[in-house]
Amino acid sequence: MSSVIRIPSPRSVIDRRELVEMIDKLVEAYGAAKARRFIVEVLRTALADGRAEIARRLIEKPSAGHEVAEAQAFLVDQLVRVIHDHIVANVFPAGNRAKNERLTIMAVGGYGRGEMAPHSDVDIAFLTPTKQTAAAGQAMPWCEQVIEAMLYFMWDLALKVGHSSRSLDDMVRMSKSDLTIRTAMLEGRYVWGDQDLYEEARTRFYKDVVSGTERQFVVEKLAEREERHKRMGDSRYVVEPNIKEGKGGLRDLHTLYWIGKYIHQVRDASELVSVGLLTSKEYRAFRRAENFFWAVRCHLHTITRRAEDRLTFDMQREVAARMNFQDRPGKSAVERFMQMFFLQAKVVGNLTGVFLAQLDEQFAKRQPRGLLAGFRAKERILKGYKVFGGRLKAPSDDWFAADPVRMIEIFVLADREHLEIHPETMRLISRDAVLIRDEVRRDKRANELFMELLTSRNNPEVALRSFNEAGVFGRFVTEFGRVNAQMQFDMYHHYTVDEHTIRAIGLVARIEKGELNGDHPLAHEVIPKLRSRRALYCSVLLHDIAKGRGGDHSVLGAEIALKLCPRFGLDEEEVELVAWLVRQHLLLSATAFKRDLSDGKTITDFVEVVQSIDRLRQLTVLTIVDIRAVGPGTWNSWKRQLIATLYGAAEERLRLGHAEFGRSNRVEAKKAAVAALGAPYPALIEKVGGILGDAYWIAEPDDVIARNLVELEASDEEPLSIFTEYYPARGATLVTVIASDHPGLFYRIAGGIHLAGGNIIDARIHTTRTGRAVDNFLVQDPLGRPFMEATQLERLSTSIENALANRIQILPQLVARPDARPRADAFDVRPRVLFDNKASNRFTVVEVNSRDRPALLNRLAHALFECKLMVHSAHIATYGERAADTFYVTDLLGEKLTSTPRLKALERRLLEAASDPAVEVEPA
Repeated sequence: MSSVIRIPSPRSVIDRRELVEMIDKLVEAYGAAKARRFIVEVLRTALADGRAEIARRLIEKPSAGHEVAEAQAFLVDQLVRVIHDHIVANVFPAGNRAKNERLTIMAVGGYGRGEMAPHSDVDIAFLTPTKQTAAAGQAMPWCEQVIEAMLYFMWDLALKVGHSSRSLDDMVRMSKSDLTIRTAMLEGRYVWGDQDLYEEARTRFYKDVVSGTERQFVVEKLAEREERHKRMGDSRYVVEPNIKEGKGGLRDLHTLYWIGKYIHQVRDASELVSVGLLTSKEYRAFRRAENFFWAVRCHLHTITRRAEDRLTFDMQREVAARMNFQDRPGKSAVERFMQMFFLQAKVVGNLTGVFLAQLDEQFAKRQPRGLLAGFRAKERILKGYKVFGGRLKAPSDDWFAADPVRMIEIFVLADREHLEIHPETMRLISRDAVLIRDEVRRDKRANELFMELLTSRNNPEVALRSFNEAGVFGRFVTEFGRVNAQMQFDMYHHYTVDEHTIRAIGLVARIEKGELNGDHPLAHEVIPKLRSRRALYCSVLLHDIAKGRGGDHSVLGAEIALKLCPRFGLDEEEVELVAWLVRQHLLLSATAFKRDLSDGKTITDFVEVVQSIDRLRQLTVLTIVDIRAVGPGTWNSWKRQLIATLYGAAEERLRLGHAEFGRSNRVEAKKAAVAALGAPYPALIEKVGGILGDAYWIAEPDDVIARNLVELEASDEEPLSIFTEYYPARGATLVTVIASDHPGLFYRIAGGIHLAGGNIIDARIHTTRTGRAVDNFLVQDPLGRPFMEATQLERLSTSIENALANRIQILPQLVARPDARPRADAFDVRPRVLFDNKASNRFTVVEVNSRDRPALLNRLAHALFECKLMVHSAHIATYGERAADTFYVTDLLGEKLTSTPRLKALERRLLEAASDPAVEVEPA
């Protein structure tokens, strides 16, 4: 049973005595029935005033989570008591009640714990000694009348009431059969009514429901917790966390309390210390985390004016401001607030670990002493540590203080021997982590042990996560400590920097073991050929180490690598390689996703930076795990294909030392490859291949050319032919449009595709020697999935046809469409336009970075059309809320853009298109 709620200045929240006096006067003046509407008004005013006072306290003390949550429960308590007393005294006076007509009112669930957010449900259990039934023709029993009248009053106050009305026998029976009811009743707190009946209910609950089911309750509660975590993303570090239900949130703290209460009948969380489940220090951490989460939750409810527990991007900024977080160099207020949030979630994770392990110990000690009691497994010693029951334990309290390097050694041993670290020992490590100072960081043995842990062939992800959560990782590598629980305020990254890094290291280990061959065949193939696996693991560890420092994290990270890697024991060549990898860790993905890989200059420029096959292999594995570890859905077959294409072209260039063929040789080689695909193709190359220019043959893959040749023959001289099909090799839908070429064709096709619900991820625009356009688009839906169903493909074709026939006004319809991801509004992405005349020998490369939104590509394409430019290929990359759209363009004469005034005018027009959402009517 939770203790009685005590809050500062209770009467400024609600004065029950004054309220009772006002109600008595109203009853005296009008009688109970006629006074009802006035009484409701008085109660409504009291509730509104109480809420206003609580909101004022929250503004005055924005971090006082407990105080505000308890004040909210206190306010509801007083209203319930006033309503009950008014009904019992004035509406249904209890003159000659039968012996069994007794009623107790219990707060259950969160309300029972005495903690509520401003819009939490009011969970109430009405308990009676026996079932209340009325014989035919008789009036409703007194208890039922009181309960009904109370509920009507509460509903009139617009309180969201979750209620149950049960006899003691019902309560016992239903608690036994339903875990949710049992948990709610476990939280039961006496609010008002018959106190003896409440005590009787409490006694029966522990005697008839709890006794003998402790182990089963723990198992079921932990299973329920696992299920909830899976539903919520199964990580404490998701960037839009649920403060109540998410991993490391309030519900996890409640679960610990419920378990302690069920087993030891504690009446308050502080008693978890006296029953040995938490130390005093851990209980203080428990209260701090709970206080912080309650404060955030109360702010959320206050801002949204509803029961909102999701800390979405738009809310994060506002809650951070209300809780007085300020911007700092390299870290915005919202990022500092979210770092605090994740640090508290991490504390909850640590507490859960030691709590459950402690519980395990307590259950183990309770085992019956039977004939086999003496045959338990024997304790063994490993490097001075005790090993028992699959757990590694420090032999004494001062073990780590005597030699702090042991705080690294124990994690290495646990990983090497597939053991867990005993929770008591984890407590010692957390306590003694402060002893890791500069002399330990410089210690040769400590660094050798750390490198063994980082490059483990077992399970470095699990080992490093445990190492991190114990607080040792951030102490030993202080630069890593700075990114601990650090969130990146965008829609692209799903995890905090430390969690992203640890996941990426885990992916390297799994690729090395051959577990991800199907997902990452290229990485699987190249990883055994690397000259230094230590360099790879160090580059994965350090690639994001400088985030949140202000400035370019790749450049700053490379400087950190030059400082740290010699300490880790890497030789000069490895140090240089790691620094280069960290400096260039975004090069391969930027080239693959934002450049035309069929343009020879793209490969030349890339190879010029990479310079060696070993660097290419290292960078490829680093890039793959970096993208994959960003979060679910960021890796797909389209990205796999682009990276493999760039790797293949770069590897060939590095191996041969020059571009293998001249232009005509490359075209002939491509024709031969297409001809080899099957019987019809040699004839088709002969018949229609001649109208396709060299640029087409070089740019398109063999299988797309084969399809286009068939389509060109089928379309013959038709004015318009549209072909759509699912293209499994790229995880997308291939859309080919063959039509008479004219300016504006590209932006109209783009508009038609968008109106059909498609996102263009790549586009190649070609003109045949006979003046016809052959345009190939790769299309996915807003969630990155291909269109596969016949109806979807048909919708695509119809929409493109309507757009090209000018049957619809594209732009107004596109702007009117709802954004598939409205949360992007929470981000301010300043649009930028970059021109590059060196990236291609034939084209000017134009890159536009801006906030992603409906109609963006169509508007940019329309701007290029208005500026009288030809688009030859387009490459569309999105990073959460940010879009990076790259166009290879020439003027109408096929020349690059070199005039400064023209480039300035184009920049101005593209910035307008990227930032101005106003509808404009496009020319016919």
